[in-house]
Amino acid sequence: MAGCKPEAVPEGTGGKKIKVAIDPVTRIEGHLKVEVEVKDGKVADARCFGGMFRGFENILTGRDPRDASQIVQRICGVCPTAHATAASMALDDAFGVTLTNNGRVARNLILGANYLQSHILHFYHLAALDYVNGPDVAPFVPRYKNNDVRVDKATNQVGVDQYLEALEIRKICHEMVALLGGRMPHVQGIVVGGTTEIPTREKLNEFAKRFKKVRTFVEEKYLPLIYTLAGPYGDLLKTGSGHKNCISFGVFPLDGEGNTLLKSGVYTDGKFSDFDPAQIKEYVKHSFFDDSTTGLHFSKGKTVPDPEKATGYSFIKSTRYNDKPHEVGPLARMWITNPELSAIGQKALGVKNVRDIGDAAFSILGRHVARAEETLLVAKQIEKWLDEAKPGAETFVAADIPESAEGIGLTEAPRGALLHYINIKDSVIANYQIVSATLWNANPMDDMGQRGPIEEALIGVPVPDAENPVNVGRLIRSYDP
Repeated sequence: MAGCKPEAVPEGTGGKKIKVAIDPVTRIEGHLKVEVEVKDGKVADARCFGGMFRGFENILTGRDPRDASQIVQRICGVCPTAHATAASMALDDAFGVTLTNNGRVARNLILGANYLQSHILHFYHLAALDYVNGPDVAPFVPRYKNNDVRVDKATNQVGVDQYLEALEIRKICHEMVALLGGRMPHVQGIVVGGTTEIPTREKLNEFAKRFKKVRTFVEEKYLPLIYTLAGPYGDLLKTGSGHKNCISFGVFPLDGEGNTLLKSGVYTDGKFSDFDPAQIKEYVKHSFFDDSTTGLHFSKGKTVPDPEKATGYSFIKSTRYNDKPHEVGPLARMWITNPELSAIGQKALGVKNVRDIGDAAFSILGRHVARAEETLLVAKQIEKWLDEAKPGAETFVAADIPESAEGIGLTEAPRGALLHYINIKDSVIANYQIVSATLWNANPMDDMGQRGPIEEALIGVPVPDAENPVNVGRLIRSYDP
């Protein structure tokens, strides 16, 4: 993490608050600044600043609809397959396409391989250095002078060794994606109608051979390390809860009937409900977008930047479900799906299912546990999809561009719920709207005065040393923004 700038902020009668600005937040995928006010050794207020205007919605307007699945992948270099999937699902909907069974399986294998890569990347190469120290050479330095690493020497060495091994494992995951998707990071093979690559027995065997190494790493190294860290960092299972609302769109279709491996659903104020996309709105009071676009459903959404706006502090819109903030990502998916924990997880935590973890799941370390458990869950399902894939069977259904239509693609990027909406007129894109995971998690305060999920989760996070706000970074990175 770079650019930590503590400064005293006068306060009327209650002593002093210390403002800490972390600009930029490093070891994340993207551009983010976070400011917190610290009082009595804890965060009392927080703001997330998304400083970059992307404008992909405006880039897409007027183009051939089929361009969308390629262009949107440039939104993110880590999870382009999720954007390709969401765009293609929106196009499938607009074009009236039903995938072949082999097309569904091929998409799942491509996206699943990217899930494994992204989760391994997130823990080892973005978050792990919050918990272990590497040698005093790049990329392990610079780091905070007091970075609160508590593991013993042997565990620390295990973490560093796995950090290096994970680089090779991620490369193997990229190769798996490329075998069926054409290349990585920006795949060519996910398109409206399915995929362009009909899997051969040879390619499926090559995929399976590589996958075996990844599965072994996840089960024998990644998961055990996460639960080992729960010992010395047990207090991080008790901080960073936030709103404790979460939402999942569902991902990895298991059939043509809408059943998914990770289920769709909503958890708000302690109650579960079915997901209804009609309840999504975007607010912009504190975002650098024109006020006339606030409170709109994504199907009516407009992308009108206003970078000089006096009340704005972020280029991220405040996405709300039923007008309330909701967290997205592995924790949300696992909480809503509620699968059994791995054998090592059940032994370490003494519970059987994810929801049995209770409030500890909504925490800094709880989010890492959910991500690691989800990685194994997806890996186990990939084995089933490899058995289900039919060598030589069609994966693509051709369809003409409609003169006018609209479509919605709902899926899950590794870092959270992802929505693409397309409106087609005169056979070109008239409106395209994207509601990505970071719009759910890292958004600013909304028109109703509610903080975004990361902002809220930062409240109460311990900061005993404002010069070294280690837990602030830990909390932010637990969301993988």
